[in-house]
Amino acid sequence: MSAANVLKIDGELTIFRAMELKPALLATPPVTEIDLSGVTDLDTAGVQLLMLAKKTALAQGRDVRLVGHSQAVMDVFELLNVAAYFGDHLVMDSRTPAAGARS
Repeated sequence: MSAANVLKIDGELTIFRAMELKPALLATPPVTEIDLSGVTDLDTAGVQLLMLAKKTALAQGRDVRLVGHSQAVMDVFELLNVAAYFGDHLVMDSRTPAAGARS
C-alpha cells in the first residue's frame, strides 16, 4: 500500500489563495489527503475549492480525505452546513483548542 499524497494547507484558504492552491489540489499524482489543521481563515472560495477537489476525485474513481480540521474550518463547515458533502469525520487537530475551551 502506498503512502498518501498529503497536501497540508497553512494560513488562509480564501479567495486570495484559491488560484495559488488549485494546481496543487488537482496535481498528478493526485492528492489523497488534505490536512486542514493549519488553516486560519476559510471563505466560500476556499470551500468551493475543497468541493472541486472532492468532485474531481470522485469523477476519477478515487477519494480525497479532509483531515485535521482547524477551528476556522469547523466554524465555516458548521455555518454553511457542508460537512456531509465531504463525508469525512470532522476531527480537529489535537493542537487546536476546542471551541468550549476558549476564554
